[in-house]
Amino acid sequence: MALPGSLRRQPASRGLVSHCTHHHIVVFLLTFFSYSLLHASRKTFSNVKVSISSQWTPSCLNSTAPELRPYELWNSSHLFPNAEEATLFLGTLDTIFLFSYAMGLFVSGIVGDRLNLRWVLSFGMCSSALVVFFFGTLTEWLHFYNKWFYCCLWVVNGLLQSTGWPCVVAVMGNWFGKAGRGFVFGLWSACASVGNILGAFLASCVLKYGYEYAFLVTASVQFAGGVIVFFGLLTSPKEVGLPELGADEDDSVEEDANRPLMGNDDVDDDDRNYSIQATDTDNQPKAIGFFQACCLPGVVLYSLAYACLKLVNYSFFFWLPFYLSNNFGWKEAEADQLSIWYDVGGIIGGTIQGLISDVLQKRAPVLATSLLFAVGSLFGYSRSPNSKPINAVIMAITGFFIGGPSNMISSAISADLGRQDLVKGSSEALATVTGIVDGTGSVGAAVGQYLVSLIQENLGWMWVFYFFILMTSSTILFISPLIVREIKLLLHERRLRMLAE
Repeated sequence: MALPGSLRRQPASRGLVSHCTHHHIVVFLLTFFSYSLLHASRKTFSNVKVSISSQWTPSCLNSTAPELRPYELWNSSHLFPNAEEATLFLGTLDTIFLFSYAMGLFVSGIVGDRLNLRWVLSFGMCSSALVVFFFGTLTEWLHFYNKWFYCCLWVVNGLLQSTGWPCVVAVMGNWFGKAGRGFVFGLWSACASVGNILGAFLASCVLKYGYEYAFLVTASVQFAGGVIVFFGLLTSPKEVGLPELGADEDDSVEEDANRPLMGNDDVDDDDRNYSIQATDTDNQPKAIGFFQACCLPGVVLYSLAYACLKLVNYSFFFWLPFYLSNNFGWKEAEADQLSIWYDVGGIIGGTIQGLISDVLQKRAPVLATSLLFAVGSLFGYSRSPNSKPINAVIMAITGFFIGGPSNMISSAISADLGRQDLVKGSSEALATVTGIVDGTGSVGAAVGQYLVSLIQENLGWMWVFYFFILMTSSTILFISPLIVREIKLLLHERRLRMLAE
């Protein structure tokens, strides 16, 4: 008894390895490190919050202020009467950045589908590097401190940084099909975590000279990366004469390998001929519209789920070093280095969970399982003792179960959503869909950062972790219809295989 085409599973690595060239490797590395550098500059801000708070607060009211600094210097530069108000403003800056970043994502995805992805990505990297330099380095060198100026710069930085993720996901989606996509994108989505590690490392190395040098180093490296991307990145295989994904219709294995996971196997062949995009005969198909992208199956549910999950993930990203210093009294440089373990867990989690989802050919059940364990790990981490080794282990476990699903939704699942049957694999939907998913997630993260600072100030850190548990549970709730549907499909496939045997 022959199995239906939808149930014939090809090895995930077969189509991937047979069609992998040195161009694929270069694209993988360039997109990986370009977004890593963007994240490194963001991580710098979270890593130097204690130093910035000290600089913005009078020494007589700040227990963390170095005693050797002249009294006149403190009174000439302070912005806030106490450390609590400085901390609240830092949380406000996080919120401002994420709101502008979220709004920018909705626009950047559309722009990326209509302009050259390489130009948009390079412009965003170089321009953002200049803004980070003005924010953290130039203002300190000139001893110019102004709350409104900081806010304006961070709005611009959020808009410029939003060009990164939709562009790199779209480029990766152009080069890598369904064959091993969960594993490839799971490994590749470690770029954010690697960026966090790189940012923490660079900041901790030069922080003793002043926080302005941490911004200077990361901004310089990011600007150089933008220049390399402009001259070296290939946005699609057709630029070097290679066939685009799904172009080789004679190879049934490759055709199946490039068919997205988000496709509806219950749809008739006549329905599959419908496409939002222009036909294949059109050399320049029109990009998908914003509302058309929102109507694609799964986009809204995954966007809402990612809003809750990114809130938790970015709260760790923005506040973990501050929490370790504030709650345990550890030195800022030590807290920066220890926070790396959360990202290590996220890298391993995204790769392993992506590989499992490739084997199952289903994403939602893998996400749900990981998020259930995430609830337990959050509860355990909230009660971590004042021990660096124990804290690092629990932190890595928490990163595994939270960072892993976050990486999957923002990369592999976004690529699946942008290449489902209704879009017919056109790259002109990838950046738009990615912008919608990540933009909605960033809105949730933006609201969350301000809520974290309020909850921490009024109720304490324990209630912050209860808030994280609530948001993680909400993530499972939003994707529950997809979980039920994919589990039913798995059971149905299993019954068919048993009958075939």
